[in-house]
Amino acid sequence: MAESFERIHRSNLVMMGVLPLQFLEGDTAESLGLTGLETYDINLSENPGIHDVVDVVARDDSGEKHFKAMVRFDADADIRYYKNGGILPMVVRKKLEEA
Repeated sequence: MAESFERIHRSNLVMMGVLPLQFLEGDTAESLGLTGLETYDINLSENPGIHDVVDVVARDDSGEKHFKAMVRFDADADIRYYKNGGILPMVVRKKLEEA
């Protein structure tokens, strides 16, 4: 979860198979009362799209906080990399299929 991403950092996360989530405009960790100690449930579709908005539940000892966040897939390639667990597993899988 981030308020914004530098282009290369967001791209690197996706290529490593990490889901980049961005707070919606006006939301921050502080405004939502998040400390970073929560566990998160993310309602992500099996077929996520570019800039989808997803429901997020943050849980800690004091309870739950519900909010929405944007999936920062900026291109179809981002979705392919993420679904394959990152670029390295995707390349290995393709090479094995060719063998």
